Amino acid sequence: MNIPFTLVQGAYIVAGLLFILALSGLSKHETARMGNRYGIAGMTIALIATIIGATVGQEAGGVAVGRESGWGGLTWIAPAMIVAALIGVTVARRVEMTQMPELIAMLHSFVGLAAVLVGWNSSYEVAAYPAIHDVEVFVGVFIGAVTLTGSIVAYLKLSAKIKSAPMMLPAHNAVNLGIIVAFVVMTVVYVLVPHDQMVLRQTLLGLMTLLALFLGWHLVASIGGGDMPVVVSMLNSYSGWAAAAAGFLLNNDLLIITGALVGSSGAYLSYIMCRAMNRSFISVIAGGFGVEAGTVASGDADHGEHREVTAEGAAALLGEARTVVITPGYGMATAQAQHAVAELTRRLRERNVKVRFGIHPVAGRLPGHMNVLLAEAKVPYDIVLEMDEINDDLGDTDVVLVIGANDTVNPAAMDDPGSPIAGMPVLHVWEAKDVVVFKRSMATGYAGVQNPLFFKDNTQMLFGDAKARVEDIIAAL
Repeated sequence: MNIPFTLVQGAYIVAGLLFILALSGLSKHETARMGNRYGIAGMTIALIATIIGATVGQEAGGVAVGRESGWGGLTWIAPAMIVAALIGVTVARRVEMTQMPELIAMLHSFVGLAAVLVGWNSSYEVAAYPAIHDVEVFVGVFIGAVTLTGSIVAYLKLSAKIKSAPMMLPAHNAVNLGIIVAFVVMTVVYVLVPHDQMVLRQTLLGLMTLLALFLGWHLVASIGGGDMPVVVSMLNSYSGWAAAAAGFLLNNDLLIITGALVGSSGAYLSYIMCRAMNRSFISVIAGGFGVEAGTVASGDADHGEHREVTAEGAAALLGEARTVVITPGYGMATAQAQHAVAELTRRLRERNVKVRFGIHPVAGRLPGHMNVLLAEAKVPYDIVLEMDEINDDLGDTDVVLVIGANDTVNPAAMDDPGSPIAGMPVLHVWEAKDVVVFKRSMATGYAGVQNPLFFKDNTQMLFGDAKARVEDIIAAL
């Protein structure tokens, strides 16, 4: 028995258990910090165990499976880790919270690229069970390539480097289905081709890689900006399955466990978000929905005239209120207004005003985006409520502050069957006595549709930078 290898496998099991505890902890506000620590501990153990495995070699059933044993493996791993760590620390220090969605999308692309490279490298090996190995190679490269280009497109859309309009090629659904069918057929052919016909095998693998790269690009390019939070979640799932596929190819139990955890949890989160948005889960995978993000308001004549309010006027409304609900959106993140909002909350609570937050499942550009911002500003967890918990109370609320939210408070989702967001559950903020909407302009939201809320009789618009306007309200109070 190779005792060092057994210790490595034991460390992988411990790391896997810590990752499970991390997921469990991250499911609640109160335990999220500890869950993050579990994840860090698990990854630290995993890295140390991987380095040890590279230096002592690996054996399974008396057969060496490590690609390089002794300290030679470390000479390759150490420089890569140092360079990657420097890049990671540099990027982490520079990235703002508002840039986290696109950063995560780009990180997913790295996982996809790693799966593609591992798959291609493994395609040159002769395994004990060649048919199974060949399927693992083909599936791993396919998932990795889809994740790679899909994540890059998501990054470009989220960072506004390309338009978020859905790209609708002629018969785009047939194109996607055709690629899937071609992938299945090519997998069967790849398995049947003898290993001594390497040119044909690599040609098949190369052609499939190109098709998968196109599919990943096409899937996400066909989805509009309003649905990008679901797409990021789904890409998270894809990256997990890509990692699991790489784990099978590398005979690494921890990669299989971790990939399965990420893949299944990401898929389930996407399913929950689809239900929250009244979207089809299959449509997310197929890339069949989405609308163009808008930048210019249109159709004001159809809704009437909006009313404006000053910070002093908003402060006067808050001064007379007994109940206040704050519904944040991506605009709050862009303005970095969370700390000012937290201070306003503290001031109002000191006046015995009942203040709560209503969080839509897809507020921001990433699941949990608003929750993280509010936790950063030390807003008490017990007053941060989900949409389903707060909606029934909005009719008895004196003032609702809509800070940077748009599509998630749009009544057109309920009233206009022809709207691109029709059927999506939203926060019923218009049911409150008074609504104050913080916006820079009358531009449409990320989904590109006008919001009738802005023109309702009980709504007043407070224009300008959200952080500055909140600070003005605090001064007026």
